Amino acid sequence: MVSAMLLSPLLTLMLASMVTAFSAPTAAKADIAVVGCGVLGTSLCKQLLSHPDFATRSITAITKSTARHDDIRKQVLQSDVDSDRFAVKTLDDVLETSSLAFQDVVFCAPPSGFDNYPSAVKEAAEKLWAADKSGSFVFTSSGGVYEGLDGEIVDESSPTLDPETNPRSGRMIYAEQEAVALGGCALRLAGLYTLERGAHSYWLKKCQETGVQGREDGIVNLLHYDDAASACLAALKVGPTVNSKRTFLISDGNPTTRKGICESALKCAAYSQYEMPRFLGPEDGLKGKIYDGSKRVDNSGTFRQMSRP
Repeated sequence: MVSAMLLSPLLTLMLASMVTAFSAPTAAKADIAVVGCGVLGTSLCKQLLSHPDFATRSITAITKSTARHDDIRKQVLQSDVDSDRFAVKTLDDVLETSSLAFQDVVFCAPPSGFDNYPSAVKEAAEKLWAADKSGSFVFTSSGGVYEGLDGEIVDESSPTLDPETNPRSGRMIYAEQEAVALGGCALRLAGLYTLERGAHSYWLKKCQETGVQGREDGIVNLLHYDDAASACLAALKVGPTVNSKRTFLISDGNPTTRKGICESALKCAAYSQYEMPRFLGPEDGLKGKIYDGSKRVDNSGTFRQMSRP
Protein backbone atom coordinates (compact mmCIF):
# COMPACT_ATOMS: atom_id res chain seq x y z
CA MET A 1 0.00 0.00 0.00
CA VAL A 2 2.67 2.47 1.02
CA SER A 3 4.94 1.42 -1.82
CA ALA A 4 3.92 2.03 -5.41
CA MET A 5 0.57 0.38 -6.12
CA LEU A 6 -0.93 -0.83 -9.35
CA LEU A 7 -3.85 1.39 -10.30
CA SER A 8 -7.19 -0.15 -11.09
CA PRO A 9 -8.42 0.07 -14.68
CA LEU A 10 -10.67 2.90 -13.48
CA LEU A 11 -7.81 5.12 -12.38
CA THR A 12 -5.53 3.96 -15.16
CA LEU A 13 -8.05 5.20 -17.69
CA MET A 14 -8.49 8.50 -15.91
CA LEU A 15 -4.81 9.08 -15.40
CA ALA A 16 -4.09 8.25 -19.02
CA SER A 17 -6.43 11.04 -20.03
CA MET A 18 -4.98 13.67 -17.94
CA VAL A 19 -4.23 14.76 -13.96
CA THR A 20 -5.76 32.25 -9.86
CA ALA A 21 -5.20 35.07 -10.04
CA PHE A 22 -8.52 36.89 -9.82
CA SER A 23 -10.08 38.24 -12.98
CA ALA A 24 -13.06 40.30 -13.94
CA PRO A 25 -16.16 38.31 -14.93
CA THR A 26 -15.28 38.64 -18.60
CA ALA A 27 -12.00 36.83 -18.00
CA ALA A 28 -13.26 34.38 -15.39
CA LYS A 29 -13.67 31.69 -18.03
CA ALA A 30 -9.99 30.84 -17.58
CA ASP A 31 -10.13 30.49 -13.80
CA ILE A 32 -10.18 27.44 -11.52
CA ALA A 33 -10.87 27.63 -7.79
CA VAL A 34 -9.66 24.92 -5.41
CA VAL A 35 -11.49 25.28 -2.09
CA GLY A 36 -9.44 23.65 0.62
CA CYS A 37 -5.71 23.34 0.06
CA GLY A 38 -4.51 20.59 2.34
CA VAL A 39 -2.71 17.53 1.00
CA LEU A 40 -5.35 16.83 -1.65
CA GLY A 41 -5.87 20.43 -2.76
CA THR A 42 -2.15 21.11 -2.92
CA SER A 43 -1.55 18.05 -5.08
CA LEU A 44 -4.39 19.10 -7.39
CA CYS A 45 -2.98 22.61 -7.79
CA LYS A 46 0.44 21.22 -8.71
CA GLN A 47 -1.07 18.83 -11.25
CA LEU A 48 -3.22 21.53 -12.82
CA LEU A 49 -0.26 23.88 -13.23
CA SER A 50 1.85 21.20 -14.90
CA HIS A 51 -0.81 19.59 -17.11
CA PRO A 52 -0.67 20.73 -20.77
CA ASP A 53 -4.45 20.78 -21.10
CA PHE A 54 -4.63 23.47 -18.42
CA ALA A 55 -1.64 25.51 -19.57
CA THR A 56 -3.76 28.62 -20.20
CA ARG A 57 -5.71 28.37 -16.96
CA SER A 58 -5.07 30.21 -13.71
CA ILE A 59 -5.70 28.60 -10.34
CA THR A 60 -6.76 30.14 -7.04
CA ALA A 61 -6.28 28.10 -3.88
CA ILE A 62 -8.91 29.14 -1.34
CA THR A 63 -8.45 28.57 2.40
CA LYS A 64 -10.23 29.60 5.60
CA SER A 65 -7.24 31.52 6.98
CA THR A 66 -3.82 32.77 5.94
CA ALA A 67 -2.01 30.41 8.33
CA ARG A 68 -0.66 28.07 5.65
CA HIS A 69 -0.43 30.42 2.67
CA ASP A 70 3.36 30.59 2.62
CA ASP A 71 3.63 26.82 2.99
CA ILE A 72 1.13 26.25 0.16
CA ARG A 73 3.06 28.58 -2.15
CA LYS A 74 6.30 26.78 -1.37
CA GLN A 75 4.77 23.38 -2.05
CA VAL A 76 3.06 24.42 -5.27
CA LEU A 77 5.45 27.03 -6.67
CA GLN A 78 8.66 26.56 -4.69
CA SER A 79 8.26 30.31 -4.06
CA ASP A 80 7.11 32.70 -1.34
CA VAL A 81 4.94 34.79 -3.65
CA ASP A 82 2.03 34.21 -6.01
CA SER A 83 2.64 33.79 -9.72
CA ASP A 84 0.68 34.97 -12.74
CA ARG A 85 -1.12 31.61 -12.80
CA PHE A 86 -1.42 30.72 -9.11
CA ALA A 87 -2.64 32.67 -6.10
CA VAL A 88 -3.70 31.80 -2.56
CA LYS A 89 -6.63 33.66 -1.02
CA THR A 90 -8.94 33.28 1.96
CA LEU A 91 -12.57 32.37 1.42
CA ASP A 92 -13.67 35.62 3.05
CA ASP A 93 -11.53 37.65 0.66
CA VAL A 94 -13.01 35.86 -2.33
CA LEU A 95 -16.63 36.10 -1.15
CA GLU A 96 -16.25 39.80 -0.39
CA THR A 97 -15.43 40.36 -4.05
CA SER A 98 -18.92 39.73 -5.39
CA SER A 99 -17.95 40.25 -9.03
CA LEU A 100 -15.65 37.24 -9.07
CA ALA A 101 -16.65 33.86 -10.45
CA PHE A 102 -14.75 30.79 -11.57
CA GLN A 103 -15.43 28.55 -14.52
CA ASP A 104 -14.43 25.46 -12.54
CA VAL A 105 -14.57 24.88 -8.80
CA VAL A 106 -13.21 21.91 -6.83
CA PHE A 107 -14.40 21.74 -3.23
CA CYS A 108 -12.02 19.48 -1.31
CA ALA A 109 -12.12 21.06 2.15
CA PRO A 110 -12.98 18.54 4.92
CA PRO A 111 -16.12 18.77 7.07
CA SER A 112 -14.09 19.46 10.21
CA GLY A 113 -13.56 23.07 9.23
CA PHE A 114 -17.23 24.02 9.03
CA ASP A 115 -20.14 24.31 11.44
CA ASN A 116 -22.58 23.50 8.64
CA TYR A 117 -20.81 21.54 5.93
CA PRO A 118 -23.69 21.17 3.44
CA SER A 119 -24.36 24.90 3.63
CA ALA A 120 -20.69 25.64 3.00
CA VAL A 121 -20.72 23.46 -0.13
CA LYS A 122 -23.93 25.10 -1.34
CA GLU A 123 -22.50 28.58 -0.74
CA ALA A 124 -19.35 27.71 -2.69
CA ALA A 125 -21.39 26.43 -5.63
CA GLU A 126 -23.72 29.44 -5.63
CA LYS A 127 -21.15 32.18 -5.02
CA LEU A 128 -17.90 30.92 -6.54
CA TRP A 129 -19.07 28.98 -9.58
CA ALA A 130 -19.80 31.01 -12.71
CA ALA A 131 -23.55 31.40 -13.22
CA ASP A 132 -23.55 29.98 -16.76
CA LYS A 133 -22.19 26.67 -15.38
CA SER A 134 -20.16 26.04 -18.51
CA GLY A 135 -17.50 24.47 -16.31
CA SER A 136 -17.62 21.94 -13.49
CA PHE A 137 -18.26 21.96 -9.76
CA VAL A 138 -16.46 18.95 -8.26
CA PHE A 139 -17.12 17.95 -4.66
CA THR A 140 -14.84 15.39 -3.01
CA SER A 141 -16.94 13.08 -0.86
CA SER A 142 -16.20 9.73 0.77
CA GLY A 143 -16.97 6.10 0.06
CA GLY A 144 -17.79 5.88 3.74
CA VAL A 145 -21.34 7.00 2.91
CA TYR A 146 -22.20 3.55 1.52
CA GLU A 147 -24.39 1.23 3.54
CA GLY A 148 -22.53 -2.07 2.95
CA LEU A 149 -20.76 -3.20 6.10
CA ASP A 150 -20.06 -6.94 6.09
CA GLY A 151 -18.11 -7.82 2.97
CA GLU A 152 -20.66 -6.45 0.51
CA ILE A 153 -19.48 -5.08 -2.82
CA VAL A 154 -20.61 -1.51 -3.43
CA ASP A 155 -20.59 0.68 -6.55
CA GLU A 156 -22.06 4.00 -7.62
CA SER A 157 -25.60 2.66 -7.51
CA SER A 158 -25.39 1.11 -4.03
CA PRO A 159 -27.55 2.54 -1.22
CA THR A 160 -26.06 5.00 1.24
CA LEU A 161 -26.44 5.14 4.98
CA ASP A 162 -29.44 6.88 6.51
CA PRO A 163 -28.15 10.43 7.11
CA GLU A 164 -30.55 10.94 10.02
CA THR A 165 -29.29 7.96 12.01
CA ASN A 166 -25.65 8.36 10.90
CA PRO A 167 -24.89 12.05 11.46
CA ARG A 168 -21.19 11.82 10.59
CA SER A 169 -21.90 10.33 7.18
CA GLY A 170 -25.02 12.46 7.00
CA ARG A 171 -22.98 15.65 6.72
CA MET A 172 -21.25 14.23 3.67
CA ILE A 173 -24.46 12.88 2.12
CA TYR A 174 -26.28 16.20 2.52
CA ALA A 175 -23.25 18.06 1.12
CA GLU A 176 -23.26 15.73 -1.90
CA GLN A 177 -26.94 16.47 -2.43
CA GLU A 178 -26.30 20.21 -2.45
CA ALA A 179 -23.48 19.89 -4.98
CA VAL A 180 -25.34 17.55 -7.32
CA ALA A 181 -28.63 19.47 -7.14
CA LEU A 182 -26.85 22.59 -8.39
CA GLY A 183 -25.32 20.73 -11.37
CA GLY A 184 -22.05 19.64 -9.83
CA CYS A 185 -20.66 16.15 -9.32
CA ALA A 186 -19.49 14.16 -6.31
CA LEU A 187 -16.40 11.96 -6.20
CA ARG A 188 -16.68 9.39 -3.45
CA LEU A 189 -13.07 8.72 -2.53
CA ALA A 190 -11.62 5.66 -0.84
CA GLY A 191 -9.39 6.04 2.21
CA LEU A 192 -6.72 8.60 1.39
CA TYR A 193 -3.07 8.03 2.22
CA THR A 194 0.53 8.95 1.63
CA LEU A 195 3.59 7.30 3.16
CA GLU A 196 3.28 9.64 6.14
CA ARG A 197 -0.53 9.93 6.40
CA GLY A 198 -3.37 7.47 6.63
CA ALA A 199 -4.75 4.67 8.78
CA HIS A 200 -1.46 2.72 8.67
CA SER A 201 0.43 5.67 10.16
CA TYR A 202 -2.06 6.22 12.95
CA TRP A 203 -2.35 2.56 13.88
CA LEU A 204 1.41 1.96 13.93
CA LYS A 205 2.31 5.16 15.75
CA LYS A 206 -0.62 5.66 18.11
CA CYS A 207 -2.01 2.17 18.77
CA GLN A 208 1.03 0.19 19.85
CA GLU A 209 -0.24 -0.02 23.42
CA THR A 210 -3.98 0.45 23.05
CA GLY A 211 -4.51 -1.76 20.00
CA VAL A 212 -6.65 -1.20 16.91
CA GLN A 213 -10.42 -1.46 17.07
CA GLY A 214 -11.78 -4.02 14.60
CA ARG A 215 -10.78 -7.40 13.20
CA GLU A 216 -7.41 -7.74 11.46
CA ASP A 217 -9.03 -8.93 8.23
CA GLY A 218 -11.42 -5.99 8.16
CA ILE A 219 -11.55 -4.55 4.63
CA VAL A 220 -9.82 -1.29 3.79
CA ASN A 221 -10.23 0.52 0.44
CA LEU A 222 -7.43 2.92 -0.44
CA LEU A 223 -6.53 5.80 -2.73
CA HIS A 224 -3.29 7.77 -2.79
CA TYR A 225 -3.77 11.52 -2.40
CA ASP A 226 -2.09 12.14 -5.76
CA ASP A 227 -4.46 9.72 -7.49
CA ALA A 228 -7.44 11.40 -5.83
CA ALA A 229 -6.19 14.73 -7.19
CA SER A 230 -5.84 13.15 -10.63
CA ALA A 231 -9.46 12.02 -10.45
CA CYS A 232 -10.51 15.61 -9.73
CA LEU A 233 -8.47 16.77 -12.70
CA ALA A 234 -10.11 14.14 -14.91
CA ALA A 235 -13.55 15.35 -13.87
CA LEU A 236 -12.59 18.92 -14.80
CA LYS A 237 -11.18 17.77 -18.10
CA VAL A 238 -14.31 15.97 -19.30
CA GLY A 239 -16.53 18.80 -18.15
CA PRO A 240 -20.19 19.07 -17.19
CA THR A 241 -21.53 17.25 -20.26
CA VAL A 242 -20.17 14.08 -18.62
CA ASN A 243 -20.02 14.80 -14.91
CA SER A 244 -22.98 17.11 -14.17
CA LYS A 245 -25.33 15.74 -11.51
CA ARG A 246 -23.35 12.48 -11.34
CA THR A 247 -21.72 10.58 -8.49
CA PHE A 248 -18.51 8.57 -9.00
CA LEU A 249 -16.73 6.01 -6.81
CA ILE A 250 -12.94 6.33 -6.87
CA SER A 251 -10.50 3.77 -5.42
CA ASP A 252 -7.25 2.10 -6.45
CA GLY A 253 -9.07 -1.16 -7.16
CA ASN A 254 -7.02 -3.14 -4.64
CA PRO A 255 -9.00 -3.59 -1.42
CA THR A 256 -6.82 -4.84 1.41
CA THR A 257 -7.15 -5.39 5.16
CA ARG A 258 -6.21 -3.58 8.34
CA LYS A 259 -3.38 -6.02 8.89
CA GLY A 260 -2.40 -5.84 5.22
CA ILE A 261 -1.79 -2.10 5.19
CA CYS A 262 0.25 -2.33 8.39
CA GLU A 263 2.35 -5.12 6.86
CA SER A 264 3.03 -2.95 3.82
CA ALA A 265 3.99 0.02 5.98
CA LEU A 266 6.33 -2.03 8.16
CA LYS A 267 8.43 -2.81 5.08
CA CYS A 268 9.34 0.89 4.81
CA ALA A 269 12.23 2.44 6.68
CA ALA A 270 9.95 5.14 8.09
CA TYR A 271 8.14 2.51 10.19
CA SER A 272 11.00 0.14 10.97
CA GLN A 273 10.91 1.00 14.68
CA TYR A 274 7.30 -0.10 15.08
CA GLU A 275 5.67 -3.49 15.50
CA MET A 276 2.39 -4.89 14.26
CA PRO A 277 -0.33 -3.59 16.59
CA ARG A 278 -2.91 -5.82 18.22
CA PHE A 279 -6.31 -5.95 16.50
CA LEU A 280 -9.06 -6.04 19.08
CA GLY A 281 -11.77 -7.61 16.95
CA PRO A 282 -14.20 -9.11 17.69
CA GLU A 283 -13.55 -11.93 15.25
CA ASP A 284 -17.21 -12.02 14.31
CA GLY A 285 -17.35 -8.25 13.87
CA LEU A 286 -18.33 -6.58 10.62
CA LYS A 287 -15.68 -6.85 7.87
CA GLY A 288 -16.53 -3.69 5.96
CA LYS A 289 -17.33 -3.10 2.29
CA ILE A 290 -15.47 -3.65 -0.98
CA TYR A 291 -15.41 -0.81 -3.50
CA ASP A 292 -16.08 -1.87 -7.07
CA GLY A 293 -15.20 0.61 -9.82
CA SER A 294 -16.08 -1.76 -12.67
CA LYS A 295 -19.53 -0.17 -12.86
CA ARG A 296 -17.88 2.26 -15.27
CA VAL A 297 -18.29 -0.35 -18.01
CA ASP A 298 -22.07 -0.69 -17.81
CA ASN A 299 -23.17 2.55 -16.19
CA SER A 300 -23.80 4.50 -19.40
CA GLY A 301 -20.07 4.37 -20.11
CA THR A 302 -19.45 6.79 -17.29
CA PHE A 303 -15.74 6.29 -16.81
CA ARG A 304 -15.10 5.60 -20.44
CA GLN A 305 -16.51 9.06 -21.00
CA MET A 306 -14.32 10.47 -18.24
CA SER A 307 -11.23 8.97 -19.88
CA ARG A 308 -12.02 10.21 -23.36
CA PRO A 309 -9.17 12.37 -24.77
